[in-house]
Amino acid sequence: MQAGNAHYRTENDLPAVIPIFPLSAALLLPGGRLPLNIFEPRYLTMIDDVLAHDRHIGMVQPALDGTRRADGEPGLCEVGCMGRITSFAETGDGRCIISLEGVTRFRVNMELTVRTPYRQARVSHFLTDLDQEKGAAEVDRKGLLDTFRAYLEANDMEADWDSVAKAENATLVNALSMMSPYGPAEKQALLEAPDLKTRADTLIAITEIALARDEEMPPNLQ
Repeated sequence: MQAGNAHYRTENDLPAVIPIFPLSAALLLPGGRLPLNIFEPRYLTMIDDVLAHDRHIGMVQPALDGTRRADGEPGLCEVGCMGRITSFAETGDGRCIISLEGVTRFRVNMELTVRTPYRQARVSHFLTDLDQEKGAAEVDRKGLLDTFRAYLEANDMEADWDSVAKAENATLVNALSMMSPYGPAEKQALLEAPDLKTRADTLIAITEIALARDEEMPPNLQ
């Protein structure tokens, strides 16, 4: 378990009801950090409320098939990730900047009827996420780094390889997954991967497909 989540040890340490922030193509993973620029009034209210409570927010993507509720709000993917606000700053123009640290993934059991302007849901947490290093030794680190290097070279990008070399497997897999430039379906597949090894293998496969597609595309269409 990483130090940032040291006070989450059992199911009793995790809230059963959490505010929900639907955001397409946003990926938060346990142990990862996600910066967010909050400006919509209902989510500013949500931030005020959770700062006064336990600082937990559930990040979840809108339903990938475009399903909408009767009130026009988007349906939700079944699996999201709960984060805890670790930093907060007001910008002076009505916005706020927060950083969420991922705690556990969750499954949406039921949306609640609430009076708050933001949505809330009853969830069940993936308790295996409390041990964020579980399965890290099985990650194909070389394969992951080789694919990452190939992607950077193909897109004329650079990385801080010293920091990459020092990163533990769990940190590396989750950080690369979160920063990957893929779409909602790919991000959801990375989120729902049952363990670190599968997440790393999924990221490698998605990246290899992207590289192959770029090689096949005529230069004038890239």
